[in-house]
Amino acid sequence: MKYIFLLITSFAFAQQTQYVDFKSVSGQLTLNAKEKTIVGVIDYQFEVLKTLDTIKIDAKNMEFSKVQIDNKNAVFVNSGKQLQLIGNFQKGQNHLTFEYTAKPKQALYFVDIENKDVQIWTQGQGRYTSNWFPSFDDVNEKVVFNLGITYDKDYQVISNGILKEKKQTGTSFHWQYEMEKPMSSYVLMLAIGKYDKKESKSKSNIPLEYYLEGKDASRFEPTYRYSKRIFDFLEKEIGVKYPWEIYREIPVRDFLYAGMENTTSTLFATRYVVDSIGFIDRNYTNVDAHELAHHWFGNLITAESSKHHWLQEGFATYYAALAERDFFGNDYFYSKLYDTAQQIKFASRTDTIPVLSPKASSLTFYEKGAWALFVLHESIGDKAFKKAIKSYLKKYAYQTVNTENFFDEIRKVSNFDLEKFQKTWLESTVFDTPTANALLSKNKAIQIRLEVDKLKKTYLAEKKDFFIKTLSSDVYHSVKEAIIDQLENEKYEGKKELLLLAMKTNDLQVRQSIAETLTKIPEDFRTEYETLLDDKSYQTQEIALYWLWRNFPEYRTAYLDKSKEWIGFNDYNLRTMWLSLALSTPNYVENPEQLVTELISFSSTKYEATTRQNALEKLIAFKIINDQVLSNLVASTTHHMWQFSKFGRDTIRMLLKNSEMRASFERILPNLTPDEQFQLNRLLKE
Repeated sequence: MKYIFLLITSFAFAQQTQYVDFKSVSGQLTLNAKEKTIVGVIDYQFEVLKTLDTIKIDAKNMEFSKVQIDNKNAVFVNSGKQLQLIGNFQKGQNHLTFEYTAKPKQALYFVDIENKDVQIWTQGQGRYTSNWFPSFDDVNEKVVFNLGITYDKDYQVISNGILKEKKQTGTSFHWQYEMEKPMSSYVLMLAIGKYDKKESKSKSNIPLEYYLEGKDASRFEPTYRYSKRIFDFLEKEIGVKYPWEIYREIPVRDFLYAGMENTTSTLFATRYVVDSIGFIDRNYTNVDAHELAHHWFGNLITAESSKHHWLQEGFATYYAALAERDFFGNDYFYSKLYDTAQQIKFASRTDTIPVLSPKASSLTFYEKGAWALFVLHESIGDKAFKKAIKSYLKKYAYQTVNTENFFDEIRKVSNFDLEKFQKTWLESTVFDTPTANALLSKNKAIQIRLEVDKLKKTYLAEKKDFFIKTLSSDVYHSVKEAIIDQLENEKYEGKKELLLLAMKTNDLQVRQSIAETLTKIPEDFRTEYETLLDDKSYQTQEIALYWLWRNFPEYRTAYLDKSKEWIGFNDYNLRTMWLSLALSTPNYVENPEQLVTELISFSSTKYEATTRQNALEKLIAFKIINDQVLSNLVASTTHHMWQFSKFGRDTIRMLLKNSEMRASFERILPNLTPDEQFQLNRLLKE
């Protein structure tokens, strides 16, 4: 009972950071990919600031041994969520060491690849790092992390900071990384894989490292096309030198998000690894700029609580937009702001949670947060804004911050009404459209876009001349896309002239809009629509191939012959589409079993979740279903990506409505893994 009393007394009225300051940690780690385990030897240096009886380190589902403080055995409690050190802790420096083992349920992922290769990576955003490394869920505890990792010599091992040493021990290498400055635990990272690496340096002489899997070596240039330029731009725009020693970017398979700003080493999803054609529809540029901006706004200074999360996401989103403006231009910048304004306005009809709330949506934190900064920037002027940002970052470097801290720096450079600003942009869910439109209207393309949008309910005959004039001009493509969107439900004869004009712009985005909206293709537009198959856009090609195949059965063989060598993005979007169409075209192939096998293979665990889902969607939509397809579908329900596992569960629920499908699922049940059996049994019992 005494331990229970001790555990609640110290922290009844304060966070641990007011009592204890953890300074640095060394972790020597060994990973076992087969067992999906991690073993570590940990060495923490900490200072007791005020007398207390319990010190807590967040550590979920771990086992501990050899726990010592200042080389003496320590009394500890393992709660399953924390390592709790018990004692009479007095002011002063201390040295904590222990060993641990864990088999993390989340945050550390082992992704199997062909030929028994593997990728291992972490994702700590939120409070997840403590699943694989004994650390701190509280972002206010900032620590200097130094990780050493032992792993197979055939792999690259990456962590935060500078690689100080790499030495071989038998069939393994030991990689020792060190940081110079403190950071919150959620940006601690680890990535292991078989990568090629290219190196560069920023204008300020910071080492830059770019990684890709060997099979993607030809994609270095399009994937990282603007990476160095983004780095140099942000250093100049922010006005504060990059605050860390090195910067790396590493794609990992089946990543949970677009990217993650782990200090010095950003991880991002492989969907952004593209060739020059893929760059048109799916480039890494915005994610690249967003995650790098976080190295100032999030990693250097960290929001003290989720209420102030916009200080990270809003800032990273805004500075990414500024970076993109630098190389894509003002029209791109203003058009993106216009689009996000429409999204925010639409969401505000039902979203009752403002920016300054820990429960705000991603759209609110990211996009409305960025909009708030745009309004502030425009209102106080560029010089004052940059001066305040520079002061803000330097004053609170390696600390945590809140919104008032930021406002204090704005007040030093401007008498702008921050109270009204906060109420309008941070505390209200209503979007200030008049202010937004006034700022957007500084851009000529947006002026025309606003005119186009006012005509949504106007008869086509009355606005046709204006549309012809606009489509014939050199106005930014998003304005022309808005016109195409308005034409979607118009009768073909009335809009034919406009469609032909839009096609002849030869703008890939405008033409793609036609591919998306003209799903019933008239015969006299067929030849024109077929030209979309030759556009240098995998997304356009996929859309056009499908709708041509649907609309013109008599030409299916020609379309399939033309596209039979297409692959598409790295998720094989064009290949899986071709296979499903070829199998659904009578008498097209002599050996359909071979194509069925290939399409089903894309749904198997040897591919990433996006490829698997893409293949499963097509197999089910085209009714190409056998026991292997159903087994692959059930396997999706155990995947670590919630979007993919949800897709699997929802699809199985739909199929179970059919009695024959239910019988098929019951038949394959004994052959599934225990985890798969558990998931399927739950669905069968619903």
